[in-house]
Amino acid sequence: MHETPTELADLQVLLDTSLSRSTSHLRSIVDASRTLTAEQLVEVLTGMCVLSLATVTAGGEPRISAVDGHFLHGKWYFGTARNAAKARHLAARPAASAAHMRGEDLGVFTHGHVEILNPRGGEPADDWPELLAYLQSFYGGDAFDWSEEVVYYRLNPHWMTVYAPDVTTLVDRR
Repeated sequence: MHETPTELADLQVLLDTSLSRSTSHLRSIVDASRTLTAEQLVEVLTGMCVLSLATVTAGGEPRISAVDGHFLHGKWYFGTARNAAKARHLAARPAASAAHMRGEDLGVFTHGHVEILNPRGGEPADDWPELLAYLQSFYGGDAFDWSEEVVYYRLNPHWMTVYAPDVTTLVDRR
């Protein structure tokens, strides 16, 4: 777990307000008995989690692809090749949606805006060194040319909800 008490509290507020602002249809599916608290969520989302990431083309067409997601400090972090289509989409239109699903046991759905953490030729985010150290320990320090080949993002969520009908199945699979 990488979250501070403040980050956990902020995540809980986000989860609660997102669900309260959702449609009655969604609330009929995701209710208090079929969701996770912020503390439970960060315990379940450890290591690399495959995300389905949705971006939008210049023509307004949706595109979805998979990325390696890491849930740290109550937010999703992911990377891609600097020359990938999704990198161009996100540079021009930073709104994105992400979903992480584990069969019918877990669904984490997030909408927000991305920020680039290691821009080419620009100042990296203040927390980039910490994230880079985490990523290099996960993937290996020589897995990429970390400054030229890959671009990393933080998805700053304005909406997030979690579907988890039985938390015991998730804890057992960690």
